[in-house]
Amino acid sequence: MVGIVSYGGYVPRYRLNRGLAYQAMGWVNPANIANAAGERSVANFDEDAITMAVAAASDALTGMERETIDAVYFASTSMPYKERLNAGIVAAALGANDHIRAADFSGSLKAGTSAMLAAIEGVAAKNLSTAVVTSSDCRLGKPASPQELIFGDAAAAFVMGSENVIAEFKGCYSTTFDFVDHYRGEYAKYDRQWEDRWIRDLGFAQLVPETVKGLLEKYKLKMSDFAKVVYPCHYGAARRKLNGLMEIAPEADSPNLQGEIGESGTPHSMVMLIKALEEAKPGDKILVVSFGNGCDALYFEVTDAIQSLEKRNGITGSLANRADLDNYTKYLVWRDILPVEVGLRSEEDLWTRWSALWRENKFVLGLFGGKCTKCGTLQLPPQKVCVNPECNATDAYELVRFSDKTGYIFSYTGDNLAASFNPPAIYGAIEFKEGGKSYFDFTDCDLDELATQMPVSMSFRRKYHDKIRDIAGYFWKAVPIKTEV
Repeated sequence: MVGIVSYGGYVPRYRLNRGLAYQAMGWVNPANIANAAGERSVANFDEDAITMAVAAASDALTGMERETIDAVYFASTSMPYKERLNAGIVAAALGANDHIRAADFSGSLKAGTSAMLAAIEGVAAKNLSTAVVTSSDCRLGKPASPQELIFGDAAAAFVMGSENVIAEFKGCYSTTFDFVDHYRGEYAKYDRQWEDRWIRDLGFAQLVPETVKGLLEKYKLKMSDFAKVVYPCHYGAARRKLNGLMEIAPEADSPNLQGEIGESGTPHSMVMLIKALEEAKPGDKILVVSFGNGCDALYFEVTDAIQSLEKRNGITGSLANRADLDNYTKYLVWRDILPVEVGLRSEEDLWTRWSALWRENKFVLGLFGGKCTKCGTLQLPPQKVCVNPECNATDAYELVRFSDKTGYIFSYTGDNLAASFNPPAIYGAIEFKEGGKSYFDFTDCDLDELATQMPVSMSFRRKYHDKIRDIAGYFWKAVPIKTEV
């Protein structure tokens, strides 16, 4: 049996009321009022497609041994690097073995399901035993454009394998067309799209039913066989028409989460699939359809193993962990749409010394510390000499991953003089439950909600963006949690 072994989701903490954006920019495009209902998710200033993918994959790997991962596939149309393996950064942050396969999937909004199929085929052929597929997007629409309100940031991840399968893969059907709805050139910052009528009437109304019909005929199924049907389409009227055309019962239509997240791009079908799996029962058949230059249709059947899946955050948990982004201009600053002055300290030239990163790769990307093999003392970062004064052993340590360990705030401060896109900059010392102490920036929090001994989780974030060289650097930050899990 081959299929989904686990799932994980991530929606950024901050949500922007679309009405705030319309209030600021509606004078340019009054018709945009049609897209101004609800809220959309917004990645923090230190988040991008890679960091969100790591968050979703970490959630999917809850309770699993990361050393068993054979492959990491990353799907996105907003990858930070054009020439550096983005999936390689994700794999390093997850603490996966170096001797694995990693690949980027891009170029289309159906790249996420294409990556899933590649992982499934690898497992079925016994070339892989466990593969992580993670997808995320942080797409930009121009201010006052429909896309700015319609889009939302999110990530989804699945572990594919052949043991403890919670949703068995039963089959697929794919179509590929050079149908141009959304597009971006090599140097474009913002998404562009053709007419809505074109996308609705030819794209969704013809390509989705054609692909679904192909799967139903291939496996001799009826639409009524499926407990849930997952497909992305944010057009309300077009979605209702499609449901009627494809004979999808109201209870089988999986919510598209447009009012809570927005259209998240490459991961959107996967995000919706996670929401369906969170509510699924053994025996449920689920049809998943992606859309982008054609369609992938995947057919799963939920197994009894889903009842024993360890609790994880998922999409439901991420949606519950929210905070209002009460300032539209803050969103513009975070996405580098509106330039602002953040002080002279922001002018320091911080760039990556790749040879130094290579030497400290395990610590910087994977947050690995050391454990003394003589006395068992943990230390972060790893040191050649044991910090235990009663030991002082030299070169006697083994690497230990700290990214999934619980830490506690030992000390903290809010710095209004430091360069920050969300002042004050907050940082301090974190002491880990099992041992080890180090200094970290804090994120996704307000200064007045912090206290010493408050538990924190570690989150992979963008440490800086070097505009001169157009590269991003990554490290781990502390995210306070109100109750210890």
